[in-house]
Amino acid sequence: MNIRTAFVAAPLLIFAYGVIRIVDGFDGERGPGPAWTTGHLAFMAALVLFVPIFWELRRRLDRNALATTAVAVGVAGIACAFAQFAVDIAVGFTAADHAAMGPLFDQVKAVPGVSLAVYDAGPFLFYVAQFVLVTQLAVRRQARAWTPVLVFLDFTLPLIDRDLIPAGALLLLVSFVQLSRRGAATPRHALAHA
Repeated sequence: MNIRTAFVAAPLLIFAYGVIRIVDGFDGERGPGPAWTTGHLAFMAALVLFVPIFWELRRRLDRNALATTAVAVGVAGIACAFAQFAVDIAVGFTAADHAAMGPLFDQVKAVPGVSLAVYDAGPFLFYVAQFVLVTQLAVRRQARAWTPVLVFLDFTLPLIDRDLIPAGALLLLVSFVQLSRRGAATPRHALAHA
């Protein structure tokens, strides 16, 4: 998969996760079952695609110190988020029904450090890195000025209501489509003078 495809596929996979999550809740409960597993796998695939996306954004920023730090933080956040979704899938496979999922999650979160790293703080590093990278691109005029705003909305809308995940993913798609085009169309020597 080339990098332009990754820029489009990652937000679409997050969108798919958000829609599947909503559909999974139509009966009043989310998980366990095929929808729970499929949705989580979609998000995990998106997370994998963000690794080359982050490396590409770092390249466009001439591998400067801030971009390099952001990528390191972002990859750590990806690992934390990936672990969270892996735990969710494992719990979904282990639990007999939705009611049985709660105690299993409690057992996982009771392990020292897991709740902080995998649920409460770690995954947010992924979003912080995205915002830092696209903000740098916007400051250097390698991205539209509104790109950081859309990326910010992508990760703040679900904090308001998790059913807004698809809306946030569509905003991310808009910002990433223009990033994929700009990267392909802009020569490297032009970026140095942007």
